[in-house]
Amino acid sequence: MSVNIPQLRAFLAVVDTGGFSAAAAELGVSQSAVSHAVASLERELAAPLLVRATPARTTALGERIVPHARVALSAARSVERIAAEATDTMKGTVRLAATPTVCQGLIPGLLRHWRADQPRITVRVFEGDSAEVSGWLEDGTTDAAVLIDPPPATAGRCPDPGPGIQLAVDGYRALLPRDHPLADEPRVHLRDLEDDPFLISPNSCEARIRAIHDLAGLRFSPTRRVRDLATLISMVQAGIGVTVLSEVSRSLIPPDLVLLPLEPRTSRRLVLTGPPARPWHPAIHALAESAVGHLARGRLKEERAQGV
Repeated sequence: MSVNIPQLRAFLAVVDTGGFSAAAAELGVSQSAVSHAVASLERELAAPLLVRATPARTTALGERIVPHARVALSAARSVERIAAEATDTMKGTVRLAATPTVCQGLIPGLLRHWRADQPRITVRVFEGDSAEVSGWLEDGTTDAAVLIDPPPATAGRCPDPGPGIQLAVDGYRALLPRDHPLADEPRVHLRDLEDDPFLISPNSCEARIRAIHDLAGLRFSPTRRVRDLATLISMVQAGIGVTVLSEVSRSLIPPDLVLLPLEPRTSRRLVLTGPPARPWHPAIHALAESAVGHLARGRLKEERAQGV
């Protein structure tokens, strides 16, 4: 029996994307190449691993093989990382997951920076809520994630596998129309917004915003819930209500709205990390260190512009 890495990579790509065509696009090869690799793996194992349907799904044997295939690919990536670090040829595709506010507020700038700083690394972004992001990282659907407030054990500088790298400390802000009576204040207290209809997006840190209300001794009773962040911002623009967003959302805020420091003060940590219990993709360290330097320079530039 001779099972090889390309066979396992093709098999997992079909499992993760749900089809041979999507797997081919993911791997940057032809659909026939994916089909051939999976078929040859099945011949080696003398049993079918996938049900050819829409979407494709694993057989009972395929399901048992999936976690072992992921471990094998992770080990291969560790070998690739060691070689890449030795020869300074870091490259590959990294699948990165993050929540909507991070995807829309932080990731676009990082993608631009990474394209210039790490041109041999391709980053594909997956957007989901916090539970989805953690689940994708755990089961191997993605290679890395920007996690929000992970446990302290995963918040420092990183051995492999293990802790992630903190990208930012992201404070919370009140989002108000520019013609709101409090729009010119240096900061606002949450209690000052009690008379305004309060809007919330379940994907926009609802649990943390609920905690801010608890800190302020206020009852959390949003007037409206909307799923999409862009819709939430548009509703504040339309004067339907106010909301609370994190600082990372600042780049998304149109000029007719203001994002003001909020009392009680609270923040969240944004940590870039690989899987907690498997070797990381070889390129994650390069992306993380590049991101930290880029964001630090951005903060320093902003502080100088503000005369801090």
